[in-house]
Amino acid sequence: MAEEVVLLDFWRSPFGMRVRIALAEKGIKYEYKEEDLRNKSPLLLQMNPVHKKIPVLIHKGKPICESLIVVQYIEEVWNDRNPLLPSDPYKRAQARFWADYVDKKIYDLGSKFRTSRGEEKKAAKKELIEALKLLEEQLGDKTYFGGNNLGFVDIALVPFYAWFKANDAFGPLNIERKCPKFVAWAKRCMQKESVSKSLPDQNKVYEFIVERRKKLGIE
Repeated sequence: MAEEVVLLDFWRSPFGMRVRIALAEKGIKYEYKEEDLRNKSPLLLQMNPVHKKIPVLIHKGKPICESLIVVQYIEEVWNDRNPLLPSDPYKRAQARFWADYVDKKIYDLGSKFRTSRGEEKKAAKKELIEALKLLEEQLGDKTYFGGNNLGFVDIALVPFYAWFKANDAFGPLNIERKCPKFVAWAKRCMQKESVSKSLPDQNKVYEFIVERRKKLGIE
């Protein structure tokens, strides 16, 4: 096992996808261990006793938890190849700010949109579109948020693209029409092998969400 790297993960987790992309960008070989989140393994509970969540990167027997922290760890340990953060301190701070914005906005709003009804659903839809439009402004005319190369913000955001068919099916959100720059950016990211091999098929995620909604009694 190269450099003793293990990833505890779950296939549809956008947070786990971040770590997979970062490892792929750095060319790091690792052992992947799929977790059953309804029956968490003793290893997961041992390695993340505080939150008991995936993803967990285990490097030389030591755990690193929380996806953005893991991606930064990967950047710092394997800093001799494919930088994920800018060298300029201000630009690094800005990248961390927008990755944090993605964490605090996109996942929660998408989840709220899929599982809510009525006025709450309308409000979540409005907020999600506004958040994506703000991110489009930050992208500007750049190929990626990281400039000419995939970077920290790209890695933080692009996994949620795997969920957008599911989101659109239960709305609809009309993301392609309302946020064309976001969709074009996501498709550019998907052309990179590190991304396309790390994200599950949107149809598979959609089917998962359909089953989840049935169990929650949401039609």
